[in-house]
Amino acid sequence: MNAATHPQTVLPGNALSAGVRPRRSLGRRITLLMLLPSTLWFLLLLLMPLVIILVFSFGERSAVGGYDGGFTLGNYLNLGSRAAAFGNTLLLAPLGTLVCLVAAYPLAYFLAVKVSRNRSLLLTLVIVPFWTSFLIRTYAWIFILSGKGIPALLASLGLEDVRLINTPWAVLIGIVYGYLPLMVFPIYVSLEKLDKRLLEASADLGASAFESFRRITLPLSAPGIITGVMLVFILLMGEFLIPAILGGGKVFFVGNALVDLFLQSRNWPFGSALAMTLVAMMLVIIGLYLKLVARYGGHPADGGL
Repeated sequence: MNAATHPQTVLPGNALSAGVRPRRSLGRRITLLMLLPSTLWFLLLLLMPLVIILVFSFGERSAVGGYDGGFTLGNYLNLGSRAAAFGNTLLLAPLGTLVCLVAAYPLAYFLAVKVSRNRSLLLTLVIVPFWTSFLIRTYAWIFILSGKGIPALLASLGLEDVRLINTPWAVLIGIVYGYLPLMVFPIYVSLEKLDKRLLEASADLGASAFESFRRITLPLSAPGIITGVMLVFILLMGEFLIPAILGGGKVFFVGNALVDLFLQSRNWPFGSALAMTLVAMMLVIIGLYLKLVARYGGHPADGGL
């Protein structure tokens, strides 16, 4: 017997394959059609403003402020005049992120591993500050850090002339207070998924508590650490409210320089060059983030950080 005698032994497979192809093609078209609105929205609200800022960064300031056409590299060559803003940002943003991490990890570990009762209540208490305006919460620290707050308490203990407000320390305190919850929750989510049996097996094999933490808990929580660090750090790189209020005009971030250039001096080209430099720095940081995720996100338990 051959295929010509019994064509049904061949045709059903071909017919099935021929029927699947149009359905797959239709599915792709529907998917592309559904993605079209979000893609256009993305291009309109994200890429187009970046293109406009990039064009502005090579222009010149007009006589009355704003943007005037032209092409010059002078705006980028003049970035050194804002070195103090870059220095404060590159110092306090990583330092604030590190302090947030050091403070958030024990809290997240306690909530995820040690607490069994009232966990929802404690998580709610972490969220409570977000129920109040960030501006109001930051203003409250002016009183706490001014002469009638913590310095007055320290003076009563014998530590005179302690000045906190309008200093980098005040900005750092405001950063940790404002951004700590954003670090806690990603780490908490990673630790909550931790399989307790791994810790029990590690203890049965004779590992100490520190060794179990280093080789199991810390690597498995690495995705949460990376997410929290990047979330806080990227937001801090563009922060301007905390330095403006608690820094008293003496501790400038790049965000404060951008506000001044766009709204006060109306030097849009120079402000655009500053903004594009900040975007370039963010792209480098995001690239490092993707590498860390690729390394620790997929197989976090193969050796630790």
